[in-house]
Amino acid sequence: MLNILNSILVEGLIYAIMVLGVYITYKILDFPDLSVDGTFPLGAAITAILIINDVNPYLTLLVSFLIGAFAGMITGIIHVKLKVRDLLAGIIMMTALYTVNLRIAGKANVAFFSKDTIFTKNFLTSFFAEGSEKVIRLVLIIIIILLLKLMLDAYLRTRSGYLLRAVGDNKTLVTTLGKDMGFVKIVGLSLANGLAALAGSVYAQKQGFFDITMGTGMVVIGLASVIIGINVFQSFHFVKATTAVIIGSILYKGCVALAIGIGLGANDLKLVTAVLFLVILVFTQEKRRKVNKNA
Repeated sequence: MLNILNSILVEGLIYAIMVLGVYITYKILDFPDLSVDGTFPLGAAITAILIINDVNPYLTLLVSFLIGAFAGMITGIIHVKLKVRDLLAGIIMMTALYTVNLRIAGKANVAFFSKDTIFTKNFLTSFFAEGSEKVIRLVLIIIIILLLKLMLDAYLRTRSGYLLRAVGDNKTLVTTLGKDMGFVKIVGLSLANGLAALAGSVYAQKQGFFDITMGTGMVVIGLASVIIGINVFQSFHFVKATTAVIIGSILYKGCVALAIGIGLGANDLKLVTAVLFLVILVFTQEKRRKVNKNA
């Protein structure tokens, strides 16, 4: 039972890094960004190749974030400068990144089990007894997600962060302030996809390999986690949205683990994800209808 709980927390928190990015595009920018399905494995591919070439595993996190941010910037440029609709811009980038990821990795699957990762080479090993690898992994992930959450919260309180929120909530205000709304969108998409690639990097290091199919369904997982988190905690005003979506990611992984626990196989996970997302959407829409009816 403890092993299952540990697995749910570790995977849920790793996906939460990507979910923070989806929160930026979906809730703040109101931008359906499908390029996340490509930037998640992009981070994993970059990490696999760098680690195989004995690059410091912590440096791979930064490189993955920066290259993911660059990919997000391209999505933004396609949408803003080339006037392509937001959904199509994401699809174009996601499709292009499939080939890019294969080019980076050289093949569809790259393993690096024997190499050092952030989970085998960190300062926590001196604080825990031998054989505590699972605990060390969980603690390290908690530290990473807390740092990212605090940095994102701090950014959203800056002038740039307020402009980012305004693009999704009040476009007229941004224009009135004389700011370039397109540039703000590009910044938001860069940040979101940087986080998605960072999540892919951490996930690859946890798994010990890169696989080209890693990114399949990431957008759905991200959206489901955001919707779960926002809806569960919408009555708790003291809970920040970033905290809510992180917990939503854990709850999502818990639901998937429950589905496996009642007998569904690994091959059924995509179906479970789709059904779970559909249930969440229907529940959310029904709840919104009742609120509007009573208003």
